Amino acid sequence: MLVLMVNMFIAIASFGIVIPILPDYLASIGEGGTAAGLMIAVFAGAQLVMSPIAGRWADQYGRRKMIIYGLIGLSLSALVFYLSNSIWILYFSRLLGGVGAALLVPAIFAYVADITTFEQRAKGNSLISAAMSLGIVIGPGIGGYLAEIDLKLPLLISAIVAFFAVIFSVFLLKESRNEQDAAAGTMDQPSFLVSLANSVKKPYFVVLLITLIMSLGLMAYESVLGLFVNDQYGASPQDIANMVTATGIVSVVAQLFIVDKIVNKFGESSVLILFIMLTASGYLLSIFAGSYGAFFAITLIIFLGTSILRPVLNTLVSKMAGSEQGFAMGMNNAYMSIGNVLGPTLAGTLYDINIIYPFIMGFTILLITLLLAFGWKRKGRLTIAE
Repeated sequence: MLVLMVNMFIAIASFGIVIPILPDYLASIGEGGTAAGLMIAVFAGAQLVMSPIAGRWADQYGRRKMIIYGLIGLSLSALVFYLSNSIWILYFSRLLGGVGAALLVPAIFAYVADITTFEQRAKGNSLISAAMSLGIVIGPGIGGYLAEIDLKLPLLISAIVAFFAVIFSVFLLKESRNEQDAAAGTMDQPSFLVSLANSVKKPYFVVLLITLIMSLGLMAYESVLGLFVNDQYGASPQDIANMVTATGIVSVVAQLFIVDKIVNKFGESSVLILFIMLTASGYLLSIFAGSYGAFFAITLIIFLGTSILRPVLNTLVSKMAGSEQGFAMGMNNAYMSIGNVLGPTLAGTLYDINIIYPFIMGFTILLITLLLAFGWKRKGRLTIAE
């Protein structure tokens, strides 16, 4: 578990380390907002397309191989970015990064399912999610510091750190499935395209749909967060950085110390509904926030909710997936990627019309999700059978 957590932290931090330099770096090569948006879209698009395939590969060829190949992809992505000043090569580097993330993330969550019991699953997923949140907090901070020395230095450091993670995994990470389990997991399975088309019939499709909607709402919120507090409250870059850091700390604490306890006490489906309700309430309150301080506090509530929802959703998918852990986690990553693409696109368009509209959209989406989750729970579609 420790090796998996370190790998996930390195993967997320090595991507986040690049974030602070993007505006200045793109400006230095004569590019702007359009290029920045496309780089996000290319990364998310590659992750979307590859995640179901990579998840199936994790079932067929093993978790360890996919984790190592994913880290190699992330390392190469940063190195290509560092060595080039061509915008088209930079798009290619983001494509490599998206493929690397698609290989890595489903395999890590499938690995967690292999080495935990049903009772331990929520705790295992929350530990991995905490490593992700810590990477989100620390990566950009390190990137900002390194950029003071040299603008492109964060890219080189990102490539080197990911490469060392590859070496680390080659020597310390063992395959979590034996040959008999792997063979059982790939016998008599339909083709990938048939499985993808039939995802709506999977017992965990309901959870995949909730993952998509939650990701859409959260990314819509995050994508306009900095713009909103600047336009509405005159927040400085330091104010925005403090908010991002605080939300990351809340996420790490919740995932390390809260998720496992409340899931064991109330069960996944009840926790899911409770924290969708909490997050939706946060979106509603954000519309009426009268100051930066009030908005800051409401944002912490929203991130507390989503930081608990993420591992709970992963756990529900894992427990419903049976022997197809890799494919299920690949589909989970793919549905999340759809939300990651649609959320910023819709929010940006709505923000240009009225800066409050993205928050109204997020509240409406989560309210619909809450009603659906209530209905699904009553029909037993969120029930887990061991």
